[in-house]
Amino acid sequence: MEKEWKSSTRQNYSIAIDGPAGAGKSSVSKEIAKRLGIVYIDTGAMYRAFGLYYLKNNLSLDSEKIVNMNVPNVIIELKNEDGLNKIYLNHEDVSQEIRSEDASRGASKVSVYPKVREKMVKLQQEISSKTNVIMDGRDIGTVVLPNATLKIYLTASVDERAKRRYKEQTEKGLNVNLEDIKKDIEERDYRDMHRSVSPLKQASDAILLDTSNLTQEEVVDEILNLCRKRDIK
Repeated sequence: MEKEWKSSTRQNYSIAIDGPAGAGKSSVSKEIAKRLGIVYIDTGAMYRAFGLYYLKNNLSLDSEKIVNMNVPNVIIELKNEDGLNKIYLNHEDVSQEIRSEDASRGASKVSVYPKVREKMVKLQQEISSKTNVIMDGRDIGTVVLPNATLKIYLTASVDERAKRRYKEQTEKGLNVNLEDIKKDIEERDYRDMHRSVSPLKQASDAILLDTSNLTQEEVVDEILNLCRKRDIK
């Protein structure tokens, strides 16, 4: 059964989680959302779905002109079905399909284009205006939710992030190479941090949290402690 997101009875609050690929943003944000009973918005999944549209339709992601021409044709929807967050691309459930490495690379490419980001930011802001949310991505605290109640910049060493991605992919039965994953993460970091529009960076008022030597539970506990200090319950 699909669940509608409803506004909170109190003034809405928002939690912004930014950081590079593999820092643990999604898994931590999902758990925080569950503990607090709020909506989790996976912006990375939204961009993966956006990029997937071009891959599925054999359209070049290297041509800004082609990307811009097709932006109006891309419909991204977030739904909560039986307690699970699902993402739909043009009314098709692509929640599993977007987790491929191709979709990940597609997201990194498509996210550099201003028209794509403009459309995605508008949608993300519309959702956050209606309910309490925790949102993770690359520019949440700096662009999407500049007035977020709490901002966290989650990071980890490249080696640790590569190991996590490798473990995640091998557990899914995929044949991947650790060094290839590390190289891909380094290249994605560079693209994300050096793009002209909304580059990845720590917001001036964000709290830096390095997860390299922390378990997921320890990261969740630390963020929940920060939430309590901001009267987020």
